[in-house]
Amino acid sequence: MTQPGFEDLLRGLTPQVLGTLVRRYGRFEGCEDAVQEAVLAAAVQWPSEGVPDNPRGWLVTVASRRLIDRLRGDRARREREWATAAAEVVPQEVPDTDDTLLLLFLCCHPALTAASQTALTLRAVGGLTTAEIARAFLVPEATMAARITRAKQRIRAAGGSFGESGRALPAKEREERLRVVLQVLYLIFNEGYTASSGGELHRPDLAREAIRLTRTVRALLPEDDEVTGLLALMLLNHARRAARTTASGDLVPLAEQDRAAWDRELIEEGTALVKAALAGPGLGPYQLQAAIAATHADAATAESTDWRQVCALYLILERIAPNPMVTLNRAVALAETEGPRAGLDLLATLDADSRMAGHHRLLSVRAHLLERTGDAAGAYEHYRRAARGTASLAERRYLEARAARVRPAG
Repeated sequence: MTQPGFEDLLRGLTPQVLGTLVRRYGRFEGCEDAVQEAVLAAAVQWPSEGVPDNPRGWLVTVASRRLIDRLRGDRARREREWATAAAEVVPQEVPDTDDTLLLLFLCCHPALTAASQTALTLRAVGGLTTAEIARAFLVPEATMAARITRAKQRIRAAGGSFGESGRALPAKEREERLRVVLQVLYLIFNEGYTASSGGELHRPDLAREAIRLTRTVRALLPEDDEVTGLLALMLLNHARRAARTTASGDLVPLAEQDRAAWDRELIEEGTALVKAALAGPGLGPYQLQAAIAATHADAATAESTDWRQVCALYLILERIAPNPMVTLNRAVALAETEGPRAGLDLLATLDADSRMAGHHRLLSVRAHLLERTGDAAGAYEHYRRAARGTASLAERRYLEARAARVRPAG
């Protein structure tokens, strides 16, 4: 097996092994440390000695022995048994269950902030190191380590365990916790799809990790249409990644993208998932967003986009899940069906929303619509303000270029 193959295997097994240990012993923080050490032992040992017949059982055994050693507090025995376990492991009987979903519930505990939920999910379920997560969110490693440590402490203080975070939860509470899990996965994907700061527009590793985790959740909950819708949304958006920037890293808006560069395989899979998601009895925000993405993917050219359908889907989305960003996107669609003035009128309804005050996305959309009306001075001012308001260098370069293009003479 190649090195990437080992890494993929270990990354897939890590949340399963951690879930098994937490179910068996509790002590989330200690279990997570023990699993990381078992994974490190496997990464060193398996490439030269071969993958065990039962790799999951091997990891569970090594991690369990490490955890037990810690609990006993016997340093000499700990080192001796750990060396023995790492060199010669007889796999324990491991239940044939996958606790990844329960682990996600635990990482997305309501006692945590959204930032902590995201960081802990990437660490415990995604298998990313603290350094990798810190680089992804452009913060010092020490800052991210402290955030993850505080998250674990909060879970411990709140009494977080599988007994209260898994299938034993009442149906309504379980459904609410699942929505938090999906929101965290959505946030991880969005950060990978359009980085909130830094010089690169994309962080493909985060986007791919969000997709992998969402595939895992769907495998565990294939009947949940919102899970299916979220996976479809990710795949359809990720399919456009290669066309979203130039060779030099500059942003290319949707209307100007080379659609031949879109990943047709991902689009076909995403479109099939959208159809499956919409066939169910309910209708949720991820299903609707996926349907919008599929409408764009169906169009051979930007001009052939069914903007009336997009606008109708945004209107439904706005009614079931009100959000200023949804209104912002509906304004773009409305401008395509009824003209830029109609879009600007809808944008005006967002001016009183404190969440959107000075937001660079609102400013950039308004600039674009003003440019379409022929108001070069207004467009120039809004493009400049939007450029100053974003922490993404790729977006800033794009907005500054648009401002330069419409800058009034003199």
